[in-house]
Amino acid sequence: MSDPKSTSKKRKRDHEQSTVTVSSSNHVPGPLLAIYPAIQPPASISFKPYSRKRSRSDGSNDAEDIFIVGETDQVEFVTNEEESKRAAESGCRYIVALHNKRTGAISLLPSSKSPHVLQRTVKALKSIRTADAPTTAVYQQARTTLGETFGTKKAKAAIRAQERNKVDVNAMEGVMDYVMEGIEKGAEGLMTAGMSQEAKEAADNNRLIPPFSATATEPDGVYPLHNIIPENEWKALSTSAFDETTSDKERIALLPHSRSQWITAHMRVWGKPNSGKDRKKNLKLLLYISALLAFRNAVEKRDFNPDQLPERLSVLPNIVVDGLISRFTEKARSSTRSVALMACTHGDQGLAPPFCVHPPGVVDLTGNSNFFTP
Repeated sequence: MSDPKSTSKKRKRDHEQSTVTVSSSNHVPGPLLAIYPAIQPPASISFKPYSRKRSRSDGSNDAEDIFIVGETDQVEFVTNEEESKRAAESGCRYIVALHNKRTGAISLLPSSKSPHVLQRTVKALKSIRTADAPTTAVYQQARTTLGETFGTKKAKAAIRAQERNKVDVNAMEGVMDYVMEGIEKGAEGLMTAGMSQEAKEAADNNRLIPPFSATATEPDGVYPLHNIIPENEWKALSTSAFDETTSDKERIALLPHSRSQWITAHMRVWGKPNSGKDRKKNLKLLLYISALLAFRNAVEKRDFNPDQLPERLSVLPNIVVDGLISRFTEKARSSTRSVALMACTHGDQGLAPPFCVHPPGVVDLTGNSNFFTP
């Protein structure tokens, strides 16, 4: 026969049911959550919430004006507003639920709660004034004293050197006028604004790049064509020989320098009879770039003979060859070949014009290292 006591407990558990309800929203803050600092307060301490007075026009939330206070004989706990606000902004929130053991119902508060971070204060230490942070001068003096007392010989020598390098402002008051006069006399020989502008223009003209326009508003205006290729040389360049060819191979063979992958690739595009209205201009540009590369290869050779240059560049007019010689070579200073020509001291100056006169619309943007391959 079963125990009637156990049967009654079983029957009671069978009839027990738990229900969850959400309490209606109201202006009562309800229970508050608190996070203690490093020490745990005694269980006998009681905490009380307080609310700050605010005007009726203030629309702030009631929960934001509440702070918690609790105390013992030695320590008091108060809400740390800054830390509590930081915890709320970081998303630290909790849902509070109340469980009724008698009915088995669980009631959830309608809104989440942010915890109050409490800070502790020892009552015996509240009357002691906090010492101010030492100033830079006080800190430096204490460091110097410590170094002179316990420092090594090297550290003491560094301290003495630092003391010698200090400037005594009070001692300088009587000699400041003489110092200013010396500065004014020394500045008489310095460049003025006008001289600085002239020096800037001279430096721009001596750069290893063609003359440029600093006031240009369009890319084509930065390096005007005839600042790189003189107008008389441009008019002397002829493209009639390309019109008589029938294949890319024949057109490439007419170039002074045909070993550049960049030039041959663009000649296949712009050398065709139906390549567009700018065909003649672009052919002249490719012809001039090819001439620059051929000229550079010729003058860099040890056995270079200036008399053979017109023969090697026979496809170019003499006025173009003479212009290249005058702009990109200089007289040699060698005693054995005083009249010979040599590559310009700034050898890279001969490579700058090809980058400035490339045909528009066909710039290699692939990052190929063989952009200009002599």
